[in-house]
Amino acid sequence: MTRPSAYLDHAATTPMLPEAIEAMTEQLRRVGNPSSLHAAGRQTRRVVEESRESIADALGARPSEVVFTSGGTEADNLAIKGLYWARRPRRRVLLSAIEHHAALDPAHWLAESQGAEVELLEVDEHGMVHPDTLRAAVERDPDDVAVISVMWANNEVGTVQPLHVLAAVAHDHGIPFHTDAVQAVGQLPVSFAASGADALTLTGHKVGGPMGAGALLLARGLTPVPVQHGGGQERDVRSGTLDAPAIAGLAAAVRTAVAHQEETSRHLTALRDELIERVRQAVPGVVLNGHPTERLPGNAHFSFPGCEGDALLMLLDAKGVECSTGSACSAGVAQPSHVLLAMGAAAAAARGSLRFSLGHTSTREDIDRLIEVLPAAVERARRAGLS
Repeated sequence: MTRPSAYLDHAATTPMLPEAIEAMTEQLRRVGNPSSLHAAGRQTRRVVEESRESIADALGARPSEVVFTSGGTEADNLAIKGLYWARRPRRRVLLSAIEHHAALDPAHWLAESQGAEVELLEVDEHGMVHPDTLRAAVERDPDDVAVISVMWANNEVGTVQPLHVLAAVAHDHGIPFHTDAVQAVGQLPVSFAASGADALTLTGHKVGGPMGAGALLLARGLTPVPVQHGGGQERDVRSGTLDAPAIAGLAAAVRTAVAHQEETSRHLTALRDELIERVRQAVPGVVLNGHPTERLPGNAHFSFPGCEGDALLMLLDAKGVECSTGSACSAGVAQPSHVLLAMGAAAAAARGSLRFSLGHTSTREDIDRLIEVLPAAVERARRAGLS
């Protein structure tokens, strides 16, 4: 496959690691349902269980705490809906205002159809949830809080939350705490046990694994009501035939990404800082969004005054630079980012923003290409906005 001139959208999906491709391809050559009792089934089950152990070891969890899913969206749905149902008649669901729609939409669905009361936690201008904000929200009626969900690191602006402190607030009141760690795994040190979270979401295609494979790390003793029913697989909380090839690829990607996390973080931080500095030089007046220091190594998110983000994205794409206006799930929808609005940005600034995200294949040449074409693209986007 020919790489684009500059792929700067690793937060949406990152190229598969060779180790993941090899593991997945090897399993694709085999046959066997992991729930079958014959030899082929037992062999496939062994692959699944070894993958479970590998992921648990890499992320500071017990193998029994790894529940395989089809990806981050399913894992978020299982955590938020399942824990809400399990803890009824409690009605309150607390989430940060900058959650991915994979967490926000299940919560709002619970409010619309299941009687939940959803409360969005305010963030500061950098996208940070302060522990006092969570504590105040909980203490208004702690006995009625069913579940709390705050993402480890934001997918748009890259802000990293003080997760273990937030989880401690939840635990002070015996409330389950879920975190969407889709962006964090592989870029930040992630330990399920040390984090204090009771449930943690990860997915393959953000760490160099396949699309369509993910997991919910679920603490022992925590039993969400299943979202789907069937064969009773995965602790009877996630029924469905397990995709052994995808699971093998997921485990290989997590193992490899975590093993190289420190090295990758240093590399991406240096590239990111160079990208930020050069974009600021190339486009005076550009605004960097997100926390100045507590941010993902590979994330640089900017607002370009006078531009529409979608128009600027397409102009860059025509020149071989691939980036994003934020979440890939909302690409093409002409609405301001809910993340930036929650951070206090004006609607025009929220619409005129782009995310450049780096990953394991990123190089300085990618930045060179961006800087080569960015000033002209910004100028053309601004003219289009005035016409």
